[in-house]
Amino acid sequence: MKTIVITGSTRGIGYHLADAFLARGCQVVVSGRTAEAVAQAVADLSARHEAGRVSGHPCDVTCFEEVQALWDAAQARFGTVDVWINNAGIGHAQTDFWDYSPALIQAVVETNVTGAMYGARVALAGMRAQGAGSIYNMEGLGSDGRWVEGLTVYGTTKAALAYLTDSLAREVEGTPIVAGALRPGMVVTDMLLVQYEDRPEDWERAKRVFNILADKPETVTPWMADKVLANEKNGARFKYLSTFQVAWRFLTAPFRKRDLFGQA
Repeated sequence: MKTIVITGSTRGIGYHLADAFLARGCQVVVSGRTAEAVAQAVADLSARHEAGRVSGHPCDVTCFEEVQALWDAAQARFGTVDVWINNAGIGHAQTDFWDYSPALIQAVVETNVTGAMYGARVALAGMRAQGAGSIYNMEGLGSDGRWVEGLTVYGTTKAALAYLTDSLAREVEGTPIVAGALRPGMVVTDMLLVQYEDRPEDWERAKRVFNILADKPETVTPWMADKVLANEKNGARFKYLSTFQVAWRFLTAPFRKRDLFGQA
């Protein structure tokens, strides 16, 4: 039975990824910034799965000591950490770069980049000590070089994660440790929706594209969990939608009416 630690897993992709791993018989440690959010996530997941396989520990990934404490808590509860997923991240509304506040830039960079680095640092040290393990970064817009207007800070952090993934894979090559990345594509979460705060006209236009390309987290995460559990290849990147699949969705969009948002 594998033990999975997922940062930022009290909601969104992280929460549904925890749910998917539990459905596959794994032990899962969820984490989030507040004890209240972690307790709620643990309660909800325990109601759906065997409670003894679910644990939680609050963790602000921008604090190294808290990331280390998350590893220690997982190891104390389940013995070995088989998979560590750096999922914690925050987004922002689409804004010209010169309008970003210094506080927003700092928050996004510290969470998305520094947090992943802290996670990788802690997990690598722990996995070297225990003899094996796998680390995955949750990449996204910017990781493959794409650019979207108004998302400079977020895209830059995800581009940095791609470099981090490649670097980690090189460093662990030839060892029992695997480093890789997950690219879930366009997923309907708060992080996606926040980009259109106070922009109802832009949202109506964007929603048409999202209904073609996006998916709900409960659709994407079982696929990602299967890929992680089956993978033994160092440096692997798992991309939910291929270029062909994207093209196919656009071609078939007139015949497949998808509504991911209900009346929203």
